[in-house]
Amino acid sequence: MHFDWGRIDSVMPVPYVPTLGPVRPQDPIPDLFEAVVEAAGTGRFLPYDKDRRWSETKAERLLVDDIEHTAHHTLIPTLLERGTGTVKVHVYGTGDSSLSAGADLAGRLAPVHGAGKARVVWFRGPDEPENRAHSGATRVQLKDFTGGPGAAPQVPVRDSKELIDEAGFDVFAEEMAADGFAFLYEQMRAGAVGPVLTVLHDGRVAGAIGPMETMTDATGALRLLPQYFGVLPQYRGTGYGRALWRAAMQWGHQQGAEYQLLQTEVGGASDRLCITEGLQSLGFVYQMPV
Repeated sequence: MHFDWGRIDSVMPVPYVPTLGPVRPQDPIPDLFEAVVEAAGTGRFLPYDKDRRWSETKAERLLVDDIEHTAHHTLIPTLLERGTGTVKVHVYGTGDSSLSAGADLAGRLAPVHGAGKARVVWFRGPDEPENRAHSGATRVQLKDFTGGPGAAPQVPVRDSKELIDEAGFDVFAEEMAADGFAFLYEQMRAGAVGPVLTVLHDGRVAGAIGPMETMTDATGALRLLPQYFGVLPQYRGTGYGRALWRAAMQWGHQQGAEYQLLQTEVGGASDRLCITEGLQSLGFVYQMPV
């Protein structure tokens, strides 16, 4: 499969590559599209795929034979082979007709591949108004470290390796399981991930961000990878989240990271925090069940 890049570039408001996620506008996006096509069905990770830290094989792949690449739009379906399976069709095109075509394709492909879920994914540029009506609406945000890490945290932040059992990270992880911390705690116990930064309240873990890890991208630039990030509900609004975020940015800068890319739930606490911390919005990603 070879893409006519001129057909995609003009209708790509967000730099986003299926199975890889958001990238920087200056990254070699056409080459990345070709790379994920070549890797489809092999189960292998590309060397710069951020998800390779979690598994030995790639769980999501392009359905290359079902790609629709026309002068009007490009529809790129993927299959996530996890749970009951999910078909996602990424829509690069303008107008409701492209979105409808993507939804139709997702609906047709899900039963063919035995997937229990079907979704359509589409994009809007950073200057478009926020639309919170769709579940799964996220903002792609870029932290650029060339100007420094930003302000230092105003609350003491610890490395998870400094914690004692009485600090209760296991209890925190259980209470924050919906935010991924139960999974993260298992990885921490196995020694499979980098450090996790924490903030304490009366000696107990009240919030955490991690794992703190870096990886080179397709250009060789070092990036800080996305983290699990959360504060217990009873301690939100205390400044703990901002302290954790700033400590994470200090860590990334010290490690030589050039940037970090994040997807934050539109209107959520992390989204608001990143905006006030000066991150650059690269646009919006929407997902809609079919």
